[in-house]
Amino acid sequence: MPIPSRTRQVVLISAVAALATLVIGVLLAASSQVEHVVERLPRVSTPAAALGFLAACAIGAVVVGARRAAALASGRSRRAALERAFSGDVVCGVRHPALTSALGDLGESGRLASRFSAVADQSGVTFWRGGSRPQRAASFAWREVRTIRSDSMIAGTREVPVLVLRVRRDGSSIELPIIIGAERAGAFAVVDAPFFATLRSWKALHRAALAAEGLELPPLTAPIQIITPEQALAARG
Repeated sequence: MPIPSRTRQVVLISAVAALATLVIGVLLAASSQVEHVVERLPRVSTPAAALGFLAACAIGAVVVGARRAAALASGRSRRAALERAFSGDVVCGVRHPALTSALGDLGESGRLASRFSAVADQSGVTFWRGGSRPQRAASFAWREVRTIRSDSMIAGTREVPVLVLRVRRDGSSIELPIIIGAERAGAFAVVDAPFFATLRSWKALHRAALAAEGLELPPLTAPIQIITPEQALAARG
């Protein structure tokens, strides 16, 4: 068997190193998804089967990571287009069964992507899908929104905050639980101060729109207290 030349050895080593770096990066970026998949795998007793499962996990992680990267790129393009078209808040939303069910109950049949964009401006709240040319999937005027509040729900194995819109339409009053998604690799949902900043902004837009139309304003609630990790540790001590 001929011995590879020095150049071929360097190219081969570089290619293997690049592939290893890619796999490690994907595993880190999609760690939560990989953990969820691994927890569901059956126990194995032989080294060969274990290696097979590890290989399947690695391939799955690469696929999940590639899809996640494509979704993030599409989301960034959509966000940029929406920020050019609207002057309000643009956030990322995460599709989940409770939200799609509530949208169906309100007669909104537009299909949401797994990660969609939510825009809150002077006219109301709209949901968008697509990339650089966004398509509207749902729309709610502020006069239809009765209240806006924060809550929490279980998503997979974690508890995440949700922004809840109570919408009244055609005699029905339905709550829309919105998970505000993080727009960076390796993160799932927006929490703590950034989440509550969005909540306060939407509430302010809601009240301003109702006041401009001379409609009844929702009752004022106490300011939302934001507890930082440092404050929590100090309280425990």
